[in-house]
Amino acid sequence: MKKLIALVLALLMIATLAACGGGGGSASKDEGPFTPSKTVTWICTSSAGGGSDIFSRKITDIMTSEDMVNGQAMVVSNETDGAGEVGRNKVATMKAGDADYTLLTFNSGDLMPMVQNTKNRASNFKILAVMAVDKQLLFSCPDSEKKTDYAKAGEDRNDFAAAIEAAKNGTYVVIGGSKGDDITTYNKLLEEIGLTDKEMGYITYDSTGDAITAALGGNVDFVISKPAAASQYVESGDLNAVLALATERYGGNLADAPTLSEIGDYENVEVPVWRGVAGPAAMSDAAVAFWDEALGKVAQTDAWHTEYLELNQLVDQYMNSADATEYVTQYEADYMAEMGIE
Repeated sequence: MKKLIALVLALLMIATLAACGGGGGSASKDEGPFTPSKTVTWICTSSAGGGSDIFSRKITDIMTSEDMVNGQAMVVSNETDGAGEVGRNKVATMKAGDADYTLLTFNSGDLMPMVQNTKNRASNFKILAVMAVDKQLLFSCPDSEKKTDYAKAGEDRNDFAAAIEAAKNGTYVVIGGSKGDDITTYNKLLEEIGLTDKEMGYITYDSTGDAITAALGGNVDFVISKPAAASQYVESGDLNAVLALATERYGGNLADAPTLSEIGDYENVEVPVWRGVAGPAAMSDAAVAFWDEALGKVAQTDAWHTEYLELNQLVDQYMNSADATEYVTQYEADYMAEMGIE
């Protein structure tokens, strides 16, 4: 009987320790609300200065300045190895513990190459929010050094219609841009204007910022960029907006850029880019709830609307974690079906 009582007491003690989280390890999902108590790492799989980097830093700036993270620091880490796939896989496979303190910039331009080139899918992450929708333009730097065939031929680098005709007549034209959605936009543009990559080529850079640097150096004739990364260069006079890759013109300092249908007998081309935030699949439910709420608060701030959306001419399209998860999952399924990916 004494042995039986001792065994029962031992089992009760083990159960009590388990319920209290005894034995160390990460916090249980049922232990109550999550509040950051150490530095938060925000992984951006594009280089500094590009649209994704600007997006990431604006959100972290708002979260810290508006005291949304319990006074903890937020550090943006630009991880571009393997065209960003190394950084995305790092987040996807992260174990519990650090998972609650890791956020990832996750856009349609990240998802497209990921499902083409890796086994990772949206389900390998916790989708926390979609914050906005972005679109692209083509820019030129006519004052840069003439290094390309098109520039050396003396063609007008402010007139994309002239570039189309030059390419059709045998002068090689080169466009620079980032990964994912930029490449998709370029391919749709070529299809619409009836050119091949042998006539109008594409150079892929780690970020839009790197592509803009190439344009400033005269290494490409045109660069694909969203307004966020390029508008400051338009303001300074270093870049000219020459084509709106959208169904209508932009405003502000980009208003002079015509759409494709305005420069020839073409249909307009656009590839809208949703900009979102994700966490590791191992992120606890409590942390998901915290970041879901925090990102919702960011989307309501004046700084987000005036200093990011309006300044960079993005479409306001906030979705919370539940809605964003449904949206991204459907987007992925549609894209994979379109590309024949199983």
